[in-house]
Amino acid sequence: MTALTLSTAAAPGLRADAIVIGVAKGAKGPVVAPGAESVDKAYDGKLAGVLETLGASGAEGEVTKLPAPSGFKTPLVLAVGLGAEPEKDSSFDAEALRRAAGAAARTLHGAKKAAFALPLTDAADAGAVAEGALLGAYSFDAYKENGKDPKNGKAPLAEVALLGGKPRDKAYKAAVERALAVTEELNRARDLINTPPNDLYPEAFAAVAQAAGKEHGIKVQVLDDKALVKGGYGGILGVGGGSEAKPRLVKLSYTSSKAKKHLAFVGKGITYDSGGISLKPAGHNETMKCDMSGAAAVFAAIVAVARLGLEVNVTAWLALAENMPSGSAVRPGDVLRMYSGKTVEVLNTDAEGRLVLADALWAASAEKPDAIVDVATLTGAMMLALGSRTFGIMANDDAFRSAVHEAAEEVGEPAWPMPLPEHLRKGMDSPTADIANMGERMGGGLVAGLFLREFVGDGITWAHLDIAGPAFNEGGPFGYTPKGGTGTAVRTLVRLAELTAAGDLG
Repeated sequence: MTALTLSTAAAPGLRADAIVIGVAKGAKGPVVAPGAESVDKAYDGKLAGVLETLGASGAEGEVTKLPAPSGFKTPLVLAVGLGAEPEKDSSFDAEALRRAAGAAARTLHGAKKAAFALPLTDAADAGAVAEGALLGAYSFDAYKENGKDPKNGKAPLAEVALLGGKPRDKAYKAAVERALAVTEELNRARDLINTPPNDLYPEAFAAVAQAAGKEHGIKVQVLDDKALVKGGYGGILGVGGGSEAKPRLVKLSYTSSKAKKHLAFVGKGITYDSGGISLKPAGHNETMKCDMSGAAAVFAAIVAVARLGLEVNVTAWLALAENMPSGSAVRPGDVLRMYSGKTVEVLNTDAEGRLVLADALWAASAEKPDAIVDVATLTGAMMLALGSRTFGIMANDDAFRSAVHEAAEEVGEPAWPMPLPEHLRKGMDSPTADIANMGERMGGGLVAGLFLREFVGDGITWAHLDIAGPAFNEGGPFGYTPKGGTGTAVRTLVRLAELTAAGDLG
């Protein structure tokens, strides 16, 4: 785990493995960003020219290394691109700072300590740099010898010192403490997503939730397969019926004595998705350990909310199952009676996420929360629509959909509002049951949203986040985003909780 401190030390006298500075893309070449004045001075004010000679332009995510100037106690200066230089009297936006700090932290894998001298105009900037550095330093090495990357034998960056921070300033301290809580829980979500399914099955995930609940004062209730049968949770039982690893429904409850609002978060937790009898073809199942990313997100979010002590009640529901083919697996053509009492004809067993979510949404609705947000790696159709870095937002209330979108954009999670066209609902009509789990192929992500809406209680505001694209990064790392599990949606959920606690949401 990477340590984080605020420091008032001057860059030349600080002992560290590297000093990180920012460089922006100016009209006439690279421009040294604020925060690096002492470093630039040591280069006789010619640092921008030196960087340009080395090929630096200031483009976002670009990293340039150069020896530290004489007299510095650190051997390396690492210049990281911030993108376009802001206009006069403007500052760099928070996401540019996060991404730059993340790129620097990734580059400094193996270093013991790095000093970050990026532009800090206020406490919010300090929080953004802290988030980026802590997320960028992430590495999943649990299954590697000695906990190190076998390619280079190096551990993640061990310590981050934010230069220009104000250790005694309450706002700066609060920003850093928030960054620590959110990033540590987001990185916990990444760990869960990256854990192989032979080690992370429903019962194991439930045990992780129970341990976290005990540590952070969150009440945890686990319904095992017998309790699910007794309760009539036909969707979760149907999906999990083909696996030796039995399903679970986990409810985590955080309460504040000062809360005036109640939010419910619901997460899809398919710990491995083979597709079931509607088996996925080769090339489409190798990363399906990530199909519990929604449950990981809502779990991480409620723990972060508890650590921050937010004045809002939050309930998180983890619908956990493993979707496997066997003689006891649900078949195409089977009809499931859901927890709500509604019947569903299963036309495709690989459209299983909506079945477990349906039961959890109805359970969440029974408590009459002020709003429900579900998170799921639900459809390939959403990836086709929005790509691999943006999640879709659907809702039964346009104002709430806009609020969720604004929260996502504020914290740096790319998202886009999507419609729920009423004409697509007819495609899920079934001659046998109340509804089918499949509808028209075109607009499949929207069809899934319409299906879920059927299981939200009357009068309850609801939003659905389809994170199928950004939940698992199969490409190379970028900014503060690693290869593998990303933890997307955690920061959006925490921000929604913060806005609700402050009375600024609903």
